[in-house]
Amino acid sequence: MQFLFRLSNLFDRVVSTIGVAAAWITLPLILIIVFDVVTRRFLVLGSTKLQEMEWHLHALLFFLCIGWAYIKNAHVRIELVHERLPRRAQLWIEVLGCLFFLIPYCVIVFYHGVDWWERSWSIGEVSDSATGLPYRWVIKAALPIGFLLLFLSALTVLLRKVIQLFGPPNLAEAAFQLEQKEREPTEAEFVAENGGRKTGERQ
Repeated sequence: MQFLFRLSNLFDRVVSTIGVAAAWITLPLILIIVFDVVTRRFLVLGSTKLQEMEWHLHALLFFLCIGWAYIKNAHVRIELVHERLPRRAQLWIEVLGCLFFLIPYCVIVFYHGVDWWERSWSIGEVSDSATGLPYRWVIKAALPIGFLLLFLSALTVLLRKVIQLFGPPNLAEAAFQLEQKEREPTEAEFVAENGGRKTGERQ
């Protein structure tokens, strides 16, 4: 179990390091969008390269951060039943979800994503627009890379849930505390921590 705990922390560090670095893509993305909007509105200019760069950066931001968001439990969830269940039942749901849904899905998308990227790279695919960006295969590589990171995230979460279910009490508690430290607070937790104020409310 100690080995599984260390392995989950290793996967966590890899995914989180890449996710934190990729989050900085937000800044050039915002600048490009603002520049494109302003020049189109006031200077009647337009650039296909700028438009394609916007969705290229957006794709990179999404794929490189999706795994990090899963580890932090920052994805949107509709939980009508899950939160009402006992802790042990919640752990089992996450374990079964990783084993039978998330991990197989990541493997399938990664397999076909690599094939999709290889075909693009072999033909030297470029933009369909004559004034668009070259090297379309570069951005297509983000798909398999992103799902590889999500796969590592799924393994991280799976290992920590298994430790909490079957590991010794001290290790199970360490895995639980690590999850609580990393996860994004729920709306109810945020309200409780801020004296009853909801997101966006002033003091």
